[in-house]
Parts: sequence; structure tokens; C-alpha cells
Amino acid sequence: MNDRAADRILFQLKTRGPQTIGELGARFSMTGEAARQHLAKLADAGLVRHEDRPEGRGRPKRYWALTEEGNARFPDSHAQLTVDLLQSVRELFGEDGLDRLIEKRRTENLAVYKAEVSTESSLRQKLDRLVSLRDREGYMAECSGTDEDGYLLVENHCPVCAAAAECQGLCRAELELFQDVLGPDCVVERTDHILSGARRCAYRITHK
Repeated sequence: MNDRAADRILFQLKTRGPQTIGELGARFSMTGEAARQHLAKLADAGLVRHEDRPEGRGRPKRYWALTEEGNARFPDSHAQLTVDLLQSVRELFGEDGLDRLIEKRRTENLAVYKAEVSTESSLRQKLDRLVSLRDREGYMAECSGTDEDGYLLVENHCPVCAAAAECQGLCRAELELFQDVLGPDCVVERTDHILSGARRCAYRITHK
């Protein structure tokens, strides 16, 4: 299996979650047997695993997903260094000092984001600009409409996951950041959270 094919399959599983052999075959225009062979090699490398799910009558469907090692192919930026720095701040300045550091980072990000997003008028345009910013930062972001006259902002990867696990105030500040950037005419709610065991972080954005 060439590296390009492996990367494409891993990226698909990262951004779309568990997939069947049929879904992967259709996505990459390959036969089921070819998709099965690719997945077998990825499984031997410890990058994917499968889970059989009952769906109505008949045999369960087999879904393939990334393992922890497979997820590690999408790196957490400077993970250990960031965690060490956060621990040092907590030890030297306490929780209050850590909170002030997080707020400073949020304020700086807010200025950068607003400079980019405030040029747009509609909520969808603002979200598209925000997605572009987050995607460049490594969050593998995307946005889609919902059936409830709102939007779903999805981040398929968190490049600062280790830091967020050490200091969950970072996640709270991120939610506040999105609300401040998009403005008071909408409501931002987190619906999926990687640190709570979800595959991704997702936010529902609706008009007030």
C-alpha cells in the first residue's frame, strides 16, 4: 500500500469517523476487496481497528476507525512542552495566574479573529471565515447547515489536545471566543467534545 493511499484513508476516518469497507471503497473508487486489503495493512500497523455493530436483522456491519496511534498521525502541536509550561505556571502563580494566562491568550486571539471576521456581514460568511482561520491552525475545521435553521461548526482535530486536557479552561475560553467573534445575534453551544470522549469537537450556532 502506498503512502498516499494510506494517508487518504486515515484522513477520511479522521474527518468522517468510523466507516464501512463499502463506504471507503465508494469514496476512493476502489473495490471492496481492495479497501479490505488496505485496511488490513493499516490494522497490522496498529493505525486502525474495527467494531461490529448490529443494524437491524442480519449480520452486524463492520466499521473501521482510527486507533490512538492512528490519531497520533495528526499531531498535537508541541504537546509535552505546552503541558510542562502550563504545569510550571500553575506551580509558580497558582490557578489565578493560569486563568490570567488563558484570558490573555483569548484576548489576543479575539483581536486577530475579529479583524478577519468583522469584514463579513452574514452569519454564514462569518463562519466560513472562522473555519478558514481554524483550518489554518490545524483544527481540520468545516461548517455545514442544520435542519434547525442553524449551523454546525466541526473541528475534526485538536492540535492542542494535551494542553486542553491539562487545563480545561482552554476549552471554556475557546467557546467564549467563538461567541465573541460571531457576535450577540447568535448562540454558540458545544455539542461534541474530544475531552469527553467524542471523535471531534462540534458547535451548534443558531440565530437568536
